[in-house]
Amino acid sequence: MLGVGGRLAWMLSLAVLLGTGWWSAKAHAQGGSPPSSPAQGSGLPVPRYVSLKSDRVRVRQGPGLDHKVLWVFRRAGLPVEVIAESENWRRVRDSEGADGWVFHSLLSARRTALVMPWSKGDERVPLYSSDSTGSRAVAELQSGVLGNVLSCDGEWCNISVDDYSGYVEQDKLWGVYKGEEVK
Repeated sequence: MLGVGGRLAWMLSLAVLLGTGWWSAKAHAQGGSPPSSPAQGSGLPVPRYVSLKSDRVRVRQGPGLDHKVLWVFRRAGLPVEVIAESENWRRVRDSEGADGWVFHSLLSARRTALVMPWSKGDERVPLYSSDSTGSRAVAELQSGVLGNVLSCDGEWCNISVDDYSGYVEQDKLWGVYKGEEVK
């Protein structure tokens, strides 16, 4: 049995072995996969939607602190689409199509969506009591409203906005894919 110092030394040795490419092509040829590590990316599907953890997220020109800051997101919970990964950095695209690199720890797997951000008018979207246009509207949502995605069935999403919750037609939201199911 290893003491605390022995366990720490063993863990450091393992980290060095994994970090130096110890995992071999032989293991890969036998159907194995490399151990996941931050250097390998998240292993999650790309593209995918995530949200911003903070109300101050710097977006950079490239994946690293040495790259120029292009702009700063200033809205926690804003949905963004991860379109590429490089080690601990995620290339994200916003609802307007602008993209840049963000450090992974500033992103959350919590799903959120914007109501029709592409609409430039005073258009409103009903928030229904159930997943049917025949049900009662519990609220009207302006374009650009941010909601928490509770679930989606491919046609309807159950979302919450402030003290309201209900259903919105999925194609009226940016932050979920057409036909995507969210549990």
